[in-house]
Amino acid sequence: MRSPARLLALVAVLLLVLSLPAPAVAGRPLVAPRKPAPAEAAATARWLAAQNTWGVLSTISSDLSGAPFGNVVSYSDGVPGESHGIPYFYLTTLDPTARDALKDERTSFTLSEFPLGTCGEKDPENPSCAKLTLTGKLKVVDLQSPEADSAKTALFSKHPEMEGWPKNHNFGIYKLEIENIFLIDWFGGPKPISPAEYVEYGKDQGSVMFF
Repeated sequence: MRSPARLLALVAVLLLVLSLPAPAVAGRPLVAPRKPAPAEAAATARWLAAQNTWGVLSTISSDLSGAPFGNVVSYSDGVPGESHGIPYFYLTTLDPTARDALKDERTSFTLSEFPLGTCGEKDPENPSCAKLTLTGKLKVVDLQSPEADSAKTALFSKHPEMEGWPKNHNFGIYKLEIENIFLIDWFGGPKPISPAEYVEYGKDQGSVMFF
């Protein structure tokens, strides 16, 4: 028979185990994997795109006489662990962003490191708290294409709620065709990254699985 002291010790250990935080959900880490060094601009840009799950998508507003309009949207650039760099979106024309893009494809998409929890006590505007703006054209993806199938897999793997959104809201898949990249991840101004350098990053290693 176990002594009362041993039983109390076992209870204490059990309570300690139960109080530990639950593991992160796939694709939504509690703490993002290590941020690349400031000298690795393309790696940092791809890291931001892979680790975030939402950002601000800005269009030329058709409702506001051509004024810029920014909207918080969810996105995915691949299933968790397989980032490809191209952001895909699941949008409805009931929302102004999709309507704007159908009239004028010019778009920018902005991401910040701050939501990842890796900026510490720094202000989001601090240059060492990285921010990325991808500018280009927002294109509709043909729902009958293989690309649409892979885009849905990428989106639903990070945003499972999307799969149950109302079918009669006419959601479509959109992607950003990147033409310009603006990255600040340190002092000294934006880093020069071409769209090709951004998209091709990691392909010489076979995969970007560490994202």
